[in-house]
Amino acid sequence: MPGAVICLPTYNERENIERMIDALEPLEVRVLVIDDNSPDGTGKIADRLAVERDWLSVLHRTEKEGLGRAYVAGFREVLSGDAEYVLEMDCDFSHDPADVPRLIAACADGADVALGSRYVAGGGTQNWGLLRRLLSRGASIYTRLLLMPVHDATGGFKCFRRRVLETIDLDDIDAAGYVFQIETTFRARRKGFRVVEVPIVFRDRTEGRSKMSRAVILEAIWKVPRLRLRALRGRL
Repeated sequence: MPGAVICLPTYNERENIERMIDALEPLEVRVLVIDDNSPDGTGKIADRLAVERDWLSVLHRTEKEGLGRAYVAGFREVLSGDAEYVLEMDCDFSHDPADVPRLIAACADGADVALGSRYVAGGGTQNWGLLRRLLSRGASIYTRLLLMPVHDATGGFKCFRRRVLETIDLDDIDAAGYVFQIETTFRARRKGFRVVEVPIVFRDRTEGRSKMSRAVILEAIWKVPRLRLRALRGRL
């Protein structure tokens, strides 16, 4: 699909990176791997794959600063080119590569942000324990009550029109963890962009380790009301 680039952040994903690149190849999109100096060699594997594929490139970062910082760096790299659609997705196959065209199509049909949603009709999760389900649902309800009427604001499978990322202030985004997903969607809505939710099924990873941590959860807890306060003060 011409004009689309997938930003694929990685940290210790050696079990998944080559399989994911192989799975994305038939989609005819460009892919930017953003590697945070993975000690397991993920970045080196990505470099090898990029030599063999002209649609794949790798952005190496010197340290692990969190998902949010990785995505901002990736967005800047993509915006230096001419891509019209910029996507986010995980490297661990929790997001199905086959759903990428559906997100792009939603933006082509008029959305400014297409969000892969677990919590609208047709969406769901697989292979999650009770605690993970409660945390995810609770975060979504918390965000809906305090910020915006989006069912799955913490989802990280998204497609942005270029103009959205050019309009929201990337320099002002300081979220490190998964609350980055909430903040970018909230900022897009504040700027008047249209956000639609596309149903997806999220499958828990089978290889590698999750990046979820107590620090990530705590950041979301305090960051959401801070975003609301800043919006009320006209600072977003």
